[in-house]
Amino acid sequence: MAAGGRSVAALDAWLCFEDEAGFSMTPPTARTWARRGHTPVIRVRGRSQRRFSLAALACYKQGERSRLIYRPKRHVDHKRGGRRSFTWTDYRDLLIAAHRRLDAPIVLVWDNLNVHKDRRLREFIDTHDWITCYFLPAYAPDLNPVEGIWSLLRRSSQVNTAFTDPDDLISTLRHGLRQIQYRSNLIDGCLAETCLTTTTTSVTPH
Repeated sequence: MAAGGRSVAALDAWLCFEDEAGFSMTPPTARTWARRGHTPVIRVRGRSQRRFSLAALACYKQGERSRLIYRPKRHVDHKRGGRRSFTWTDYRDLLIAAHRRLDAPIVLVWDNLNVHKDRRLREFIDTHDWITCYFLPAYAPDLNPVEGIWSLLRRSSQVNTAFTDPDDLISTLRHGLRQIQYRSNLIDGCLAETCLTTTTTSVTPH
């Protein structure tokens, strides 16, 4: 990855793509089967309420097994003033945890979400030499391998599933994410789908 004369290899860093997604008690649907003349029905609770958000980092480094690092956040009732997304401190804590786990510098690539450009978060990034931050072009989800992670998770753990309660939902999501973590070839495949590589990627610095 080359940008501004600095490269992931030169920094001996991990290339980390970040994204977040919401998950609710209403499952995505896929093809299924039923007796002829009988439409299959899945009954769910908490319809249309987004119960959880997940933020994840897909981490790549030549010569190392690819990693997936994630953090869930459960939302309180928005009618009581609860925030229904990650705060800048949530992202800060995720980056600190990733740095500790990877034990190396991080080249972070993420989208132009407002909170990613929060002044306090940018000050945190600018004052820590172990992290270098770049932004993806606007409206370019196809360049972020974490989008592939969400697709795998929904198809393997959420599709056509009736959850009993929010705890059942997050337990199932955690199990699905652990299965992806154990299979680095899946994480590699999500990067391959973007047609990017750790040696040819070019991005624009913030």
